Amino acid sequence: MTGRLPRLLFALGLILAASGVRAANGIDVTRGADSTVYGTCVPSLVVENRSAETIDYLQVDVAVSLGGGRERTIELKSAYREGILYPISPGGKAVLKQHLDTSKALDAGCAELGERRVVRTICEAAGGKACESSVTVSP
Repeated sequence: MTGRLPRLLFALGLILAASGVRAANGIDVTRGADSTVYGTCVPSLVVENRSAETIDYLQVDVAVSLGGGRERTIELKSAYREGILYPISPGGKAVLKQHLDTSKALDAGCAELGERRVVRTICEAAGGKACESSVTVSP
């Protein structure tokens, strides 16, 4: 019986190590808080950079179902594309927001928002090159 316990602990250690390696190589994006700005709902996403690279720009386009069968697509961004970047360093977190001065508001309250699905993801590292790490989004 004593020979089984060390092997079991060793196997458990390998499993935990393997799952840690997988989580350490990605960029995880999850649903953030919805807020109301000027009477319209503004969703957000939270990004956690678990990769080894710095993210210069991240954009996730989300299609949102609204009442009456309507659907709108909004761009949630880490920064203005042509403006000052707010890099997300390895191990860092940031909020992706809709920039209401450059995109159309949803014109709906937060209670009216239904299903959300990812339409497109843009991830750029230093120099405008595509991120090497995978981006997982759960809107």
